[in-house]
Amino acid sequence: MPLNTKALSPRIGSEIVASKEELLKGGLAEEVRELLEQRGVLLFRGLNLSDEEQYAFAQTLGEVIDQGFKGIYKITLDPKLNDTADYLQATIHWHVDGAQDTVPTRASLLTARVLSQVGGQTEFANTYAAYDDLPPEKKALADRLKVIHSQEYIQRAMHANPTEEQLARWREHSEQVHPMVWTHRSGRKSLLLGLTAGLIEGKDEAQSRVILDEMQKWATQSQFVYRHEWTVGDLIIWDNTGVMHRVEPYPADSGRLLSRTTLVGEEPIA
Repeated sequence: MPLNTKALSPRIGSEIVASKEELLKGGLAEEVRELLEQRGVLLFRGLNLSDEEQYAFAQTLGEVIDQGFKGIYKITLDPKLNDTADYLQATIHWHVDGAQDTVPTRASLLTARVLSQVGGQTEFANTYAAYDDLPPEKKALADRLKVIHSQEYIQRAMHANPTEEQLARWREHSEQVHPMVWTHRSGRKSLLLGLTAGLIEGKDEAQSRVILDEMQKWATQSQFVYRHEWTVGDLIIWDNTGVMHRVEPYPADSGRLLSRTTLVGEEPIA
């Protein structure tokens, strides 16, 4: 049975209307995965999955990372609920989860539990579309660049004077050198950017920053971006291999809480 969908914007995002029962049976999984790759972001408005149901649904889509409690990682700035809350502060900057790894996560599922009265909206940018629309000379430039990614780059944007403990955590993963253009097994290409990208091979920091900032500005133009205004119970899935994301700043004491389940990466960056 074809999915009941509607576009959230021309270049990124689709809303799916489906019942919990349909999703948990797994019969829609193939169609959901295909639409996710094509549209980047999928919204199930007000679905109200429990953590257990969210985990079960995620298992129909792929292998689930063992994180948090029973596969559910709590997105909150409250250190009583998440002992790495300070780590999440940097998510106000554009990023791809695991861009500092060789195989980034495939996708993530996020359900809103408690919302902030101020901020907390999430933005997603389609990096497939951003690459496709690059002018020829910029596309040729991006095709030949190699970029150094590190968790330390994005974290230093929030913590200018880190503790030794913070530095040690950031450096648990070594720097990775990736092409600026990820050529996927499907043959499609996407830009690999975000604030984990800190230096271009063969260029100094100033030269790198000019190019990276220009590419980032291009890739986050309004035509490539979907901005989600959350309501409690919304579920969003995003394709982490072709989408950057960020959250709009919100107060640490707002109580904002979301449940995240993440799928194991399936494709190394190439």
